[in-house]
Amino acid sequence: MLDDELAEIVDNLRAIGADITDVEVKKAEGGLPKSLRETLSAFANAHGGVIILGLDEARGFATTGLANPAKLAADLAALCSQDMEPAIRPLIRIHRFENQHVLVAEVPEADPAHKPCFVRGAGIAKGSFIRISDGDRRLSPYEVQIMLSSRGQPREDEQPVPGAGLGELDEASVHALVSRLRTSRPYAFKDLDQLGVLRRARVLVPDERGGDVVSLGGLLALGSYPQDRFPQLMVTFVHYPTVTGEPSPAGERFLDNVTLEGPIPAIVRDTLAVLHRNMSRRAIIVGSGRQDVWDYPDTALREALVNALVHRDLSSGARGTQIQVEMYPDRLIIRNPGGLFGPVTLDSLGEEGISSARNATLIKILEEVPVPGETRTVCENRGSGIRAMFGALRSAGMSPPQFDDKVATFVVTFPNHTLLSRDMIRWIGGLGERDLTDSQCIALALLREEGALDNRSYRNATGVDSRVATTELQDLVARELITQTGTRRWARYQLTPRATEREVAGPDDRRQVILRALGEETLSRGELAARTGMSGPTVRRWLKTMRDEGLIEIVGDNPRSMHVRYRRSRQDPLFPSA
Repeated sequence: MLDDELAEIVDNLRAIGADITDVEVKKAEGGLPKSLRETLSAFANAHGGVIILGLDEARGFATTGLANPAKLAADLAALCSQDMEPAIRPLIRIHRFENQHVLVAEVPEADPAHKPCFVRGAGIAKGSFIRISDGDRRLSPYEVQIMLSSRGQPREDEQPVPGAGLGELDEASVHALVSRLRTSRPYAFKDLDQLGVLRRARVLVPDERGGDVVSLGGLLALGSYPQDRFPQLMVTFVHYPTVTGEPSPAGERFLDNVTLEGPIPAIVRDTLAVLHRNMSRRAIIVGSGRQDVWDYPDTALREALVNALVHRDLSSGARGTQIQVEMYPDRLIIRNPGGLFGPVTLDSLGEEGISSARNATLIKILEEVPVPGETRTVCENRGSGIRAMFGALRSAGMSPPQFDDKVATFVVTFPNHTLLSRDMIRWIGGLGERDLTDSQCIALALLREEGALDNRSYRNATGVDSRVATTELQDLVARELITQTGTRRWARYQLTPRATEREVAGPDDRRQVILRALGEETLSRGELAARTGMSGPTVRRWLKTMRDEGLIEIVGDNPRSMHVRYRRSRQDPLFPSA
């Protein structure tokens, strides 16, 4: 970590007034704090983090310094190596910060094949922690089990269901699957009889006596009624009348309450039908007209529901938990047991080429099983479902979904609002800015609704890549529509006071401000920014505009040089020297 990155982190902490998810601060006056082991485990089991020793959170993150930073660094390295399992290899560095020595340790995320990382003295059951907000929480036994199962490929979907024979499968679904497999994968299935196809597809697996029984994945995909053996492997739907889930003033506890059972293809069909029954239609603006659409796009709902059904945890500890779908006036939530699996993280969700299947056999079966009454299969968009979800929400002018990985559960939340409503379009038009891109308009609307965003949330909302997102965000900063706090991965954006005013009078004209600042002098961009109080991108934007208009000129021959300087144009009689 560089000195300026440390300064930036501390500035953010002081502005927020508390530790954040991936930064932990300790005074460490008497040596390494005892709780440091818990934080190391929590960071390693999450997405990594930064530990800073030598700051006092109770005094507004004042710099207290360290009496013997070299010894503290050696002690921390030894603790990470000897007290943690697996050993942690942080990047440890001593910084000179505000005339004091502080120690910074960048803790990497543990390899999923080695999680959970735990404190050796406490053991894996009591010494495993996870980072939640700005605190460290001990993992539950089930969460430890989830992490252990992620070390390899889970096989719960291939487990035999004792006593379950072909009679528990839907005959028509079995015949349809066998026919499709012989057609779509002839090399593997063409020359096999029906039993051979079902065995190779892992619909049938050997039991402990060597006979054929139905696998758990086969039962969930093709069973006549899987809940006869696994009552909670189903979906529940509840429609609440209030945003808090409390009863309405009239005493209604819920507007609809349904249990969805059957094989997964039928659950998908029936859950979507229930959602349609409880949704209303609304208008969105398309060009100069309007279009009526459902509260939530079908594609987004289908992909979120299918992901919950096929990626849920099927281990014995989770078979008593159903998938929950909750509808509120302002949002829709889909919750399933089991967090993200494998290399997929919240940051990489939806990125091309990054996918992982907890229940690989179940998914392969469902790639060939259609939803009842449709030609498409259940897992038609395998590996691209999240991208399809983002695209459907963007097309409907809606905010991207919010994902929350809690190790034991995974939650998808769809906000129920239209970003580009008539009022929002009127507000954006009132900003008086020309040539805004569609993605910039979406981002401005999202900022007005939710208050802040970063580069990743900009990409998710708009579908542009990281390079375009950075360019367009900087353009909005230059237009003085948004402000940036932090840089690199700490960068966050919010609307400026001008953009949030109820009546927008159009963009400020900064020509006279820059001309007055220049006077008779020759100044750099940095000097102009300091004199005018404008941001660097804003100064750069106006300097280009004023050069094109002949109001100012550069000194020297290389306008691309970082040291280029500017002066008022000597040929412009409309702007005499001040």
